[in-house]
Amino acid sequence: MLPGCDVAPPPAGLRLIAIGASAGGVEALGIVLRALPATCRAAVVVVLHLAPGRSSQLPQLYAERCQLPLREAQDKEPLQAGVVYFAPPDYHLQVEPDGCFSLSQEAPVYFSRPSIDVLLETAALAYRRTMLAIILTGASADGAAGLARVRQLGGSAWVQDPQRASCGIMPAAALKLAGADRVLDLPQMAASLALLGDGEHK
Repeated sequence: MLPGCDVAPPPAGLRLIAIGASAGGVEALGIVLRALPATCRAAVVVVLHLAPGRSSQLPQLYAERCQLPLREAQDKEPLQAGVVYFAPPDYHLQVEPDGCFSLSQEAPVYFSRPSIDVLLETAALAYRRTMLAIILTGASADGAAGLARVRQLGGSAWVQDPQRASCGIMPAAALKLAGADRVLDLPQMAASLALLGDGEHK
């Protein structure tokens, strides 16, 4: 059995939390984002697959549920601690080595732009051991290769339990290719993230 299930703080010293979700992700993200404490010192970056051409209102959707400021990521914008960023629709969101975002309209990955893999693979190079990647519910294999890269470079990986996810294809693909440090259902994940302020001081 993969590592699981007790509630425990995330690793200390996190500077980035990157979250990927697809089918079923709107509800799952609401649970995860609500759990983030105001004391969170990491930047949080979210890729949620949306239909092409669909306007993103994600910051507004989650504003009342999250204690942290939320906004859509902008090209060349430096990541700030304690802010939640959403990938804009129809753009890949990358993290540059200098800690700034860049946007691109390169070809979709697994039919998706933004791609979770693109975010995770670029962020892993910039943040390495100070990064936590989270894969939630979804219906493709996007995120699996990126999660493997995060782990290869020393970052941490949490994956939603595929059997408890609205759509288990994406978390199952991530586990098959990359494995995970922890496999959690949403209540366990939320309870662990709520300890962020505690974990950073240990």
